[in-house]
Amino acid sequence: MKERAAMPDVPDRAAVPTRDPRAEPPGGFAAKDPAGSSAGAPDCLGRALADARSPRVPALSPYVPERPFPWSGPGLPLSAGGRRQTDAAAAFGGPRGRAAAGARTDSGPGSVVTGFATVGAAPIRHDAPLDLARLLRLSLAAPAGTSGRLRPVPSAGALHPVRAHLLVGPGCSLPPGRYAYDPHTHRAHPRGPAPDGVPVGALAVLTVAASRTVAHYGHRAWPLLLLDAGHAAAALAQAGPPTADVLVCLDADGALLSAAAGLPRAPARHSEWQAAELEPPLAAVWFTPSGGPVRTIDPLSAWATRGRASAPVRVPGPPIAQPRELSRTQRLLSLLAQAPARPAGTWHPASRPEGVTGKTLTTRRSAPPDDLRRPPERELLASVLTTARTASPAGPDWTVVTGGAAPALYTASPGRPGLLLHAHGDARPTLAHWAARQTWIGTTGAVLLAHGCPDDASPAEVRISHLAAGYAIGLAQTHATALGLRSRPIGSWQQADLGAALGEAPGRDWIVHGLALGAPPAKTTTPPATRTATPLTPRTATAPAAPTAAPRATRPTPHSTDPPAPGTTARTTPPGEEERP
Repeated sequence: MKERAAMPDVPDRAAVPTRDPRAEPPGGFAAKDPAGSSAGAPDCLGRALADARSPRVPALSPYVPERPFPWSGPGLPLSAGGRRQTDAAAAFGGPRGRAAAGARTDSGPGSVVTGFATVGAAPIRHDAPLDLARLLRLSLAAPAGTSGRLRPVPSAGALHPVRAHLLVGPGCSLPPGRYAYDPHTHRAHPRGPAPDGVPVGALAVLTVAASRTVAHYGHRAWPLLLLDAGHAAAALAQAGPPTADVLVCLDADGALLSAAAGLPRAPARHSEWQAAELEPPLAAVWFTPSGGPVRTIDPLSAWATRGRASAPVRVPGPPIAQPRELSRTQRLLSLLAQAPARPAGTWHPASRPEGVTGKTLTTRRSAPPDDLRRPPERELLASVLTTARTASPAGPDWTVVTGGAAPALYTASPGRPGLLLHAHGDARPTLAHWAARQTWIGTTGAVLLAHGCPDDASPAEVRISHLAAGYAIGLAQTHATALGLRSRPIGSWQQADLGAALGEAPGRDWIVHGLALGAPPAKTTTPPATRTATPLTPRTATAPAAPTAAPRATRPTPHSTDPPAPGTTARTTPPGEEERP
């Protein structure tokens, strides 16, 4: 690959569309033409992309309180210390209850209520081949006694909009059936029986409830929701037990995902389930016992044969106001969830990076910016880059940006381990400017970048670019933790046209997601003030050597030293909080 000069300074410039980026096509994002396709979908999606990538600051809006979990009854406790008694026949009413799918019962406050019957009296199987309690505790559960913001899975703003609907077949710790998982209480709320002939194991269908993320990030929320769904899929995939095979699907049709999970399609949600937020489904993870029969069945279609499930509790009172930005985001996500070309989606095996354990998953945390200043060794960076590149057969391209004495951009070396020099110069100040002026990025040890998704990307390409980026960064962050590195995801990017900055055609290669990486702080008795003032110098053996034929270009001027643009402020807060106006 031909080496490039340093990234030039990138002035403030927006991807300016020819029309108002906030305008919707006639009839809204979900408008249909007579043939059934989305009218104006590519045009409105292009405008939404341009708006999310522009420097426009999200409008100030109040936080939306998280609604109480809308399913009836206290649910089934998954933790071993609070086991509740149940069995498969009683939980879903036996043959009569299965025949009366959709019927609701109302019991006293001490009963577990499902759409079919009150729970009976045999123990949940914590010795089953697939222990869902452990799987969810290592991936999505909020630690007991906490606010729920810090969980094993990262999320933009620690808002955690992703919800998991569990489709449980034989061989699991829960009786077969549909469940909604509540991460705050670590409970599974029964929602309906399992259709006949569903495969062994369990499916997790991942949806997103966008209200709080939209209140925090406004028009920039929808890409972050896609990234969050990818991170949740990665967390679940890595938490699968060694005795299970794990498959991940990021491109199944939203209508099929909804039918399998027993959720109504988007247009019917507000009339049928008025108490529940719209939850566009985006991804699925499938767990099956290792060494089982060859998988010849489409699991989503098997579950969709009987899609009806219990509805959320109806909450009395006036309808909840729906802000315009929230409606726009929900419609856009519903559009992106459509996959008419491959409705059943593409399933690919999930891999757990070497060295990742249950402790790694539960102790992984986003490091404070000051802990990310030391550059990691190149061998470790190459290993994390390989994990990201091989996470999914589809998705974005990958680049590593390094600082130190010889800053540069690297890509993976085809056919052999290590890093391939792509460009000279320090790109970190430009990245700091692009990432909502988070100045700490300008001094971080290294940044892993996912990039692609051109201006004219189709809905399917936009969806898979963001979901796969979130999924791969999720795997890469856990791998970095296992290697002893510090890390922090970076989700919000504006004007981040990496291809144009490297001299390529503009609008073709945008940064989608990032992961800041740093070596552990050196053990020293030097006061912190002295340490931070010491220039960062990587190991001599790992510093990239500039070619002698072409001198290294001058580093770009750090944008972080410029006065803030009108309407913005210089931000140093961690990712996830810098966007709050």
